[in-house]
Amino acid sequence: MTQSNRIPGGQIDRSRSLSFTFDGVTYQGHPGDTLASALLANGQRLMGRSFKYHRPRGPISAGSEEPNALVELRGGARREPNTRATVVELFDGLSAESQNRWPSLKFDAMAVNDRLSNFFTAGFYYKTFMWPKAFWEKLYEPIIRRAAGLGSLSREEDPDQYDKGFLHCDLLIIGAGPAGLMAALTAGRAGARVILADEDFRMGGRLNAETHEVGGLTGADWAAQAVAELRSMANVRMMPRTTIIGAMDHGIYAAVERVSDHLPVPLPGKPRQILWRIYSRRAILAGGATERPIAFENNDRPGILLAGSLRAYANRWGVAVGRRVAVFTNNDDGLRTASDLKAKGMEVRVIDARKGEEVVDTAGRLGLSSVTIRSGGRTETFACEALAVSGGWNPNVNIASHHRGRPVWNDTIAAFVPGQGDIPGLEAAGAAAGRFSTRAALETGAAAAEGALADLGRSAPARDLPTAEDGPYAITPKWYVGGGKGRAWIDQQNDVTLKDVKLAHQENYTSVEHLKRYTTLGMATDQGKTGNVLGLAVMASLTGKSIPQTGTTVYRPPYTPVAMGTLAGRSRGQEFKPKRLTPSHKWASEQGAVFVEVGQWLRAQWLPRAGETQWRESVDREVLATRKSVGICDVTTLGKIDIQGTDAGAFLDKVYANTFSTLAVGKCRYGLMLREDGIVYDDGTTARLGQNEYVMTTTTANAVLVFRNLEYARQCLYPDMDVQLISTTEAWAQFSVAGPNARKLLQKLVDQDISDAELPYMGCREITVCGGLRARIFRISFSGELAYEIAVPTRYGDALIRELVEQGREFDAVVYGTEALGVMRVEKGHVAGNELNGQSTALNMGLGKMVSKKKDSIGMVLSQREGMNDPNGYRLVGVKPVDPAQKLTAGSHFLEKGAAPVIANDLGWLTSVVYSPHLGCSIALGYLKKGDERRGQRLRAANLLAGAEVEVEIVSPHFFDPEGERLRG
Repeated sequence: MTQSNRIPGGQIDRSRSLSFTFDGVTYQGHPGDTLASALLANGQRLMGRSFKYHRPRGPISAGSEEPNALVELRGGARREPNTRATVVELFDGLSAESQNRWPSLKFDAMAVNDRLSNFFTAGFYYKTFMWPKAFWEKLYEPIIRRAAGLGSLSREEDPDQYDKGFLHCDLLIIGAGPAGLMAALTAGRAGARVILADEDFRMGGRLNAETHEVGGLTGADWAAQAVAELRSMANVRMMPRTTIIGAMDHGIYAAVERVSDHLPVPLPGKPRQILWRIYSRRAILAGGATERPIAFENNDRPGILLAGSLRAYANRWGVAVGRRVAVFTNNDDGLRTASDLKAKGMEVRVIDARKGEEVVDTAGRLGLSSVTIRSGGRTETFACEALAVSGGWNPNVNIASHHRGRPVWNDTIAAFVPGQGDIPGLEAAGAAAGRFSTRAALETGAAAAEGALADLGRSAPARDLPTAEDGPYAITPKWYVGGGKGRAWIDQQNDVTLKDVKLAHQENYTSVEHLKRYTTLGMATDQGKTGNVLGLAVMASLTGKSIPQTGTTVYRPPYTPVAMGTLAGRSRGQEFKPKRLTPSHKWASEQGAVFVEVGQWLRAQWLPRAGETQWRESVDREVLATRKSVGICDVTTLGKIDIQGTDAGAFLDKVYANTFSTLAVGKCRYGLMLREDGIVYDDGTTARLGQNEYVMTTTTANAVLVFRNLEYARQCLYPDMDVQLISTTEAWAQFSVAGPNARKLLQKLVDQDISDAELPYMGCREITVCGGLRARIFRISFSGELAYEIAVPTRYGDALIRELVEQGREFDAVVYGTEALGVMRVEKGHVAGNELNGQSTALNMGLGKMVSKKKDSIGMVLSQREGMNDPNGYRLVGVKPVDPAQKLTAGSHFLEKGAAPVIANDLGWLTSVVYSPHLGCSIALGYLKKGDERRGQRLRAANLLAGAEVEVEIVSPHFFDPEGERLRG
């Protein structure tokens, strides 16, 4: 199709043509076009359908505030729904589809909703779907779900990559219009580290859309010159196609950079988008302003645009939305649109609300064909293809409100402006501060940069402001045209009308928060950028209050919609939860080990040998071989935290339930950690390597949680203590060596004497191995055997496992996995994750005496509550089947013989079940009411899900070596 609405001028590259499709029809555009400008140039005003009533809609703006022209881009796995055509940078081969219509854009069957609009007024869903109750699930909900939503997902995996990054600067400047460019030049020339971010692909802001001069150049040429100078500065980072989406705490701002959205496919190795976290010492909000409409009957037809946007299409993109244009305005800026359009040869009719003129209605089925004008009591019809509407400009206060700051009403411009000091270190400039002339934008931009530089201890260069227009901004507020019988649209994306606001007032939803939720005003993807203030003004007039008295809602991040892929970054698929590999992983893989995910780690579950046909054979062999001679297990995944400082011991007394400050140097101690409510959440050992140095081990699953809690305690609860923490989980490769021959094996590697006299049970020391490699050794056991844990720097972990295996051949050493580890810990009665289930106390575990009442510690006080010390409460027990051939199942519940399987008769449950090759049957740990008094009793273990029961005997949880003679050997 020919570009019938293309006119001379603009900042597009007419030497090249770009081919693209919209709803299957091929069009032509040029580099520098947006999808919306190219479609308008081709005479395509209709671009979408409204959400609720499916009314024909075209773009009303030229920027990110666009509520109507939402389209689907690309196809297949790269399909991108709900994209604003006004910000889509045109590229060759772009494919776009309209959305929210069926079967076609021109004929949408769902437009019947518009005929039924009297039934779909504001809040209809609160009243309509309440009865009959049985209809909701089978009728109402399915219909609503099918009708809801706008675009459609491909349901295929996105082939593109998304990334995250971190940036630091002295000054972040949000927006690259005249204020932002002047601020960047001022700070950049002073040597400050500057980031200049703008959502547009062409920096310059409104200068690209205006005809007035700056410094003797056109506004666009001056902007290009300023951008070139800034790009030449090593201390300035230019970030076009980058939207600041949120202001966080401590000078941190979130930004989305669209790295490859303007390309058919990202370049090799490049992400599609990057989510940046920007750390700034100071920030300037120079994000400009958004024009707002005036509400009147049928003000939503394709061809009705905001006046500044119609001007932008003509000046920047060389597009005439129509050859006959009406301009409806209540301010001088609308007259500028009329002047520019006339200069380009268009026939223009001005309707100035300040002179008592107003548009009362429009006509046209799929696009505007005429407007009805009322003036001096008379009405007339003016045939036109475009209507430019200007109800004033709203400074873009969104970012300044992200800390819940309330904008302040300014009567001079009839708009809200950012409040002072709402976000520490952020200053507004230019139109964002309510200063609309170009001269004022340049001045406030320079002043804001000078203030930021002064705060940072830098001197600003002498001001060198170019000459620029400084015309006044005169406005007489005109919010809506009354007296009509039809609908006047306020929020076009969510189809909120003037009548909806009146209905909200009638039903007493006059609070701005209630108004928002009752009518959905401002709840669409544009967050009400064009409609919010208009809706508030209507409510103010209905209640007889001023707009400041009526108030406004608070904007939240993100400033514009963000793709879920951008928020996820690389965290998807295998990288969503990265697998961490132990130092022995390579060796274990070579042996054919079967791995299991434990936390984020891959650990060897068992290591099968030739001839073993099922996992139990491998696990039984590993358990028996370890108890007979010696076994080796990689325990690197246990959390390891170095704790140092003169108050380290006292600090441990606070975070552990039992005492550690009295622990002797060279000794280890088992400890319990309680939540503040007295529940046990982790256990492990802590070794004292020096007077002021401890090494704590945690469970694998809670390594991060414990470290986070320790840091909270150090920084917030006990800030005066001299104690420092560092996680060393990844710094040390650690192996458990257990079994009767454990000492003999280790003595072949350890350079020092580790006899019982030199390293007794629960002892620890720093050693060297293999002729001088630094290491640590701890004589601790969770298997019930003579056992040690030996640690070396992680880079030597692979070498150590190979050396242990090689030296262990003499003793028929075996490497065992997590299944054998679990068997041996249950045989010994040690609690683990299944017992540390978030509802167990030390008393439940049989460790109540470990909670010291002689000192204060986290959770100690609440652990003494009556309900947590019930003598009839749960106690840890051992469980064996009466018939050794029967299998136990974890989660089975204890019941008395003959008792019905109901909650009232529930006595507890099995927490951990394993098969013990020593006892030749299943064994288990469990929590049983009054369990310490029930040893020797027989109960039922009922698995109600499987419909199975096993008669069991309650025994000591210490199945193997209950006196502990082997581990002290």
